[in-house]
Amino acid sequence: MSALNLRQIEVFRAVMTTGTIAGAAQMLFVSQPAVSRLLAHTEQRVGFALFERIKGRLFATPEAKKLFHEVEAVYRAVQRVNELASDLSSNRSGMLNIVSSPSVGQSFIPQAMALFHAKHPDCKLTFACYSYEHLKERLLNRQADLGVIILPMEHPNLEVTPLASNRLVCAMPYNHPLAGKACVTLSDLIKWPLIGYGYDTPLGKMIRAYSQAQNTEVVHAVEVGSPQNVGVLVESGMGLALVDEFSVRSWSSSHSIVVRPLDQAPVLQANLVHLRYEPLSQISQSFISVLQNLVAQQGLGVSTGTAVMAEA
Repeated sequence: MSALNLRQIEVFRAVMTTGTIAGAAQMLFVSQPAVSRLLAHTEQRVGFALFERIKGRLFATPEAKKLFHEVEAVYRAVQRVNELASDLSSNRSGMLNIVSSPSVGQSFIPQAMALFHAKHPDCKLTFACYSYEHLKERLLNRQADLGVIILPMEHPNLEVTPLASNRLVCAMPYNHPLAGKACVTLSDLIKWPLIGYGYDTPLGKMIRAYSQAQNTEVVHAVEVGSPQNVGVLVESGMGLALVDEFSVRSWSSSHSIVVRPLDQAPVLQANLVHLRYEPLSQISQSFISVLQNLVAQQGLGVSTGTAVMAEA
């Protein structure tokens, strides 16, 4: 089998899309004989039939259908390249792809995006929340320009810069007996049903280390995947929960939940992540400035102490 060239791929796709030689010729603005010749050459190159001709009609073979799936993926990639080229041509501010961990992605990053958009209305923004591994992968593969994560991230090709800090706090129903306290301790909490996280999760590991440091065993009545699932459970009276302040800020305002400081609470450090050996674009630097200003406005300054980092 010889490699297909782009024109042959284009003809194959046109025939698959329209279902006829005539339709493909019209789609490509060429003659029908030209399409037929190119299609025949394509079949010779791949070494198998792409279409069966029955009573003057074309029917794609199973091999052609499999090949078409990959061809469509190539065309989607080409389309993305063209869209980016168009954005860079028409939008002086360019394009910025942002990724984050869920905790900061629920409220903090969207707030920063809104502020940024007000200053750069022509810049196209993309944003998504990912787990640790997927976030790292997208940064390393240049599928994202900037990442914000509440987790240590080490890689020789990534630059990690502290951005903001917050602590674990305790969320509880407004009428809970502990709601009257200005600050709660871990000893206070273990007397009540607790909503927790799996020990295999970063936040679960951090809370376990925190409880072990205080020689206290924490038993969960309910276990969830992340702090984003906690609010409704606390509000319904399922139990108390330790959550990070970023997650609390993302919950809708509710008079049914109160939040109290936790004695000796671990500090969680939010970090800005980007490729180390490539200069940041001006638009990336501008977004970082917006993030830093928002951190200052919300009182989430970088911790001067040793931070206990965990993905929330």
